[in-house]
Amino acid sequence: MPAEESERSRLPFEPNKKCQKPAKAKSQSVVKKLESSQKQQKQPPLNKEEMAIPEVVSQRMIRRVTAFCGIPTSLGIASLVASYMLVAYAHIQLPPIAVLLVNMGLFGLGVLGITYGVLSASWDEERPGNIIGLSEFSTNWGRMAEVWRETRKKNI
Repeated sequence: MPAEESERSRLPFEPNKKCQKPAKAKSQSVVKKLESSQKQQKQPPLNKEEMAIPEVVSQRMIRRVTAFCGIPTSLGIASLVASYMLVAYAHIQLPPIAVLLVNMGLFGLGVLGITYGVLSASWDEERPGNIIGLSEFSTNWGRMAEVWRETRKKNI
């Protein structure tokens, strides 16, 4: 080893001496648990401001939920009113099961619209995303699935 390399100044993030490798663990799961516990100890807990959804993203989610949930729900209510008007004033007999299925479908779409509205919004503050939000939905669904997998691994 040349003398210049051994006498050079140490970088701020460089350790003082070489880290010793830990003894071989009986299984890799033990090593992973140790590494994850060390990472958790090094990370300071997040405060409310760091965990909060930014205002821009929150407003974007609210607009999308209003559209994707509000439209089907409004149509469900309107179909109830329309079916009543047809039966009461036009004397058209509608099968009750048809009215039920139409309403269940529209209200079900409204419930799914809540989830789709949140997941189809761009979670990036600077990028608004597109109108339908299919690419944002796939990105956000992937993020959510990854967190589920990590949580399941921690609990096992």
